[in-house]
Amino acid sequence: MKLYVGIDLHSTNSYLAIIDGGGKRVFRQKLPNDSASIILALSLYEGSIVGIVVESTYNWYWLVDAVMA
Repeated sequence: MKLYVGIDLHSTNSYLAIIDGGGKRVFRQKLPNDSASIILALSLYEGSIVGIVVESTYNWYWLVDAVMA
C-alpha cells in the first residue's frame, strides 16, 4: 500500500498526517518538534511511504535533514 505523509511544521510542534492512495487517513498526531519522535512515528510505516511534504515558512531544515537521513 502506498502512503503519503504531510507534516505541518510549527515553531514548537508538528502535525503529522498519513493517507493512503485513496485519501483515507491512516495516521494523524500532533508531535513535539523532536526529530526522534517524528522519525519513530514514520518508522511505523517504513517501506510504504512514497512521498512526504512539509508545510513551513521557516525552520524546516532540521526536519528535512532528519527525514532524508
